[in-house]
Amino acid sequence: MTGRIVVAGAVSLYMSAGIREFPVRYAPTWSPRWLVTGVSGAAGHIARAMKTLGDEVRLCGVVGRDLAGGAIAAELAREGLLGPGIVPGPESSTGLVLVAPDGRRMGFPHLAPVNPVVYPWDVLASQAEGADLLVLTNARFVRELVPRAGRLGVPIAVDVHLISDVADAYNRPWLENADVVFCSHECLPVPPARWVAEVFARYPRCRIVGVGLGARGALAGTRDGSLIRVEAVAPRGVVNTSGAGDALFSGFLHVWRATGDPVRALRAAVVHAGWKIGHQAPAAASLTCGELSRLGEAHAPPTTVGRWDGQLSPSRTSRSFTGPTSAPRAESRRNASS
Repeated sequence: MTGRIVVAGAVSLYMSAGIREFPVRYAPTWSPRWLVTGVSGAAGHIARAMKTLGDEVRLCGVVGRDLAGGAIAAELAREGLLGPGIVPGPESSTGLVLVAPDGRRMGFPHLAPVNPVVYPWDVLASQAEGADLLVLTNARFVRELVPRAGRLGVPIAVDVHLISDVADAYNRPWLENADVVFCSHECLPVPPARWVAEVFARYPRCRIVGVGLGARGALAGTRDGSLIRVEAVAPRGVVNTSGAGDALFSGFLHVWRATGDPVRALRAAVVHAGWKIGHQAPAAASLTCGELSRLGEAHAPPTTVGRWDGQLSPSRTSRSFTGPTSAPRAESRRNASS
C-alpha cells in the first residue's frame, strides 16, 4: 500500500569519517579508517528511506546556492526527491560524523545556515494536499509551521530525538500536534515505559509513543495501554550507528501507515534500523519493502507485548516475523549501499 508522505526538515551534506577511538587524541594529521560523503540530515534520511520502501514522498527543505547545495540538489534529483518543496537559501546545512570501530558516533550538525530561514507556509500547505501523513522533523525552520499544519486534518509524526523533559519548551508545538511521537532513550529523565505514560497524560492528541533503546532495541506504547518491546538485531553487524533513530522512525511509519498494526511496524522498524547501521553511510543504504520483509523473516527480533498503564494483562512473546505489506512500486528501485 503506497502512502503519500510529506517530510519536512533538514537536508544536509554530511561527511562521515572512521576514527580509531574515542576520545580523539590530538595529532597534526592522520588518515581516517574510511571516509564517506553524501546527503543526510533527518528529513533527507527519512525521505530516502520511505521512498525506497515504496511511499510517494514529497520532501520539504532548504538547499543553499553554494557548493554543498549543488551536491545536495544533484543527489536529490537522482533520488527523485528534488521537487517544489525544496526552497532556496543562501547556504546549505552540512555536518560531520566521527565513527569509532564499535559503531559509536559523534555528530557535528551545522544547521546555522538554514535555522533562520522562513519556510513558506503556502509551499508546505500545497505539498500537504492529498497527503496521508506529515513527517515534520524538529528542525528550527519547521517549528512555526507546526500549529497551522495541525489544523489540516492530516496525521503528524515527529522524532524529538534527545529530549529530556516532557514539557520541553522548544518541542512543545510538535508534542501538542503530533499523532506519533518518537525519541531516543539517551536523555530521558524517567524509564522509557513511564515516559510513554507521561506523554500520553500530557498530550491528548498523541496516539503512539516510540522510544529507541539503542543496543536494546525499541519500545512503543499505544493510547489504549499496550506496550511493545522489540529486541535489537544487527544482520550485518554494527559499523555506524548515526541515523539509527531516523531508520527506526521511517521504518515504523511506513509499516504502521500501511497496516495499522504497531507491533508489526515496530518489529519491521527494528530490523530496518539494525540493517542500516551495518553500513558506513546508513542514509545511503535503503531496503525495498520486499527486501525488508525477507530480512525480517531471516532475523526475526524477539518481541513482547504488555501494558504501560499498570493494568494486569498477560504478555506474549514471539519470534515469528510478519513483514510490511508490499507496495506497488516497492521493488522498483534500491539505493546502493556504501
